[in-house]
Amino acid sequence: MAQTTATAPLPSAIEAPAPAPAGARAVLGVLAAVSACHLVNDMIQSLLPAIYPILKAGFHLDFGQIGMITLVYQIVASLLQPFIGLYTDRRPVPYALAVGMCFTLAGILVLATASSFTLLLVAAAVVGTGSAIFHPESSRIARLASGGQHGFAQSFFQVGGNTGSAIGPLLAALIVLPLGLHGVAWFSFAALGAIVVLLGVGRWRAHHLSRKADNSAHAESRPDLPPRSVARAIAILAALIFSKYFYLASMVGYFTFYLITRFHVSVRSSQLHLFLFLGAVAAGTFMGGPIGDRIGPRYVIWVSILGVLPFTLALPYANLFWTGVLSAIIGFVLASAFSAILVYAQELMPGRVGLVSGIFFGLAFGMGGIGAAVLGHIADLTSIVFVYRLCAWLPAIGLLTGFLPKLKRT
Repeated sequence: MAQTTATAPLPSAIEAPAPAPAGARAVLGVLAAVSACHLVNDMIQSLLPAIYPILKAGFHLDFGQIGMITLVYQIVASLLQPFIGLYTDRRPVPYALAVGMCFTLAGILVLATASSFTLLLVAAAVVGTGSAIFHPESSRIARLASGGQHGFAQSFFQVGGNTGSAIGPLLAALIVLPLGLHGVAWFSFAALGAIVVLLGVGRWRAHHLSRKADNSAHAESRPDLPPRSVARAIAILAALIFSKYFYLASMVGYFTFYLITRFHVSVRSSQLHLFLFLGAVAAGTFMGGPIGDRIGPRYVIWVSILGVLPFTLALPYANLFWTGVLSAIIGFVLASAFSAILVYAQELMPGRVGLVSGIFFGLAFGMGGIGAAVLGHIADLTSIVFVYRLCAWLPAIGLLTGFLPKLKRT
């Protein structure tokens, strides 16, 4: 793979590539561009949960309807991603990323002008479509530009998205809260800038990655495992994704409500606590990939899923100060899992980067959406505090990591 991506542009010259020694290094310019656009994409995604208190008051929504908004967004994204990844495995589309960001831009404008709950659902679906196009192809670009450092490249790419997720609630507090729902329109300028950058990435891919080179880049050695073992490993990884993203759904979708209900803090204070949690997620994301390159992703998965269990069990019983501290620890530790899971799955199924990325990004989105809807319903029936006591046990599913096969590292 490194040989096909080595003739690469510098960060300041995506459209004017200069040759580099074969296999010398990752294409940092391309990685930086895709990571920055991932920041924009996920920043816009995180606006939805960050402004839920505003939407709840303005449209008189209950928790079930709040969960439905997230469910529509996540389900649209999760259903489309594997098909898009499979399609681009077989037929590369260099400008797919720019097209995906155009959908995201359209979703912002619909959200900013929404006058009914139905239009909120439409906006969520359009933004979900943009994410469905963006994630599998951007993950492929990150792997192609990795120079063989697959874990580093995925973490570099992911940290952009998680940074955007952390910035979103902060900007919502600073922009949308004082201006109202129409303030969301200001984020369209960020989407327009990302479209320009992604057109440059598309030119890089069109210039360097013909279909023949793309297939050659994916011709990696296959693990010496029977198909049944591969299928079982994928099922275990799916269960780990369920554990991670159901718990994250409780934090991203309902942490502000939990803080307001239990500690009687203001909306602004709750959004700042959410920013702290998502900032810790962004910081932790980068750790899993490089460490996985050194020791193997399986060990990273062990620590990041099961290792967070003591902290999740303590969170529902902590005071406000320790709730902030524990939420940051949980976000930091849990965040390292996804890059390791994705790299491990790509090693299980080489040559199917788009499909694997689509499946696991799709699972992440789907589990987050289902989790938001289910947990919202549980909160309506019981209480938001009970939701956190229930979700505290989810990381125990990390015990399944012990059944993952050990892959030979190349």
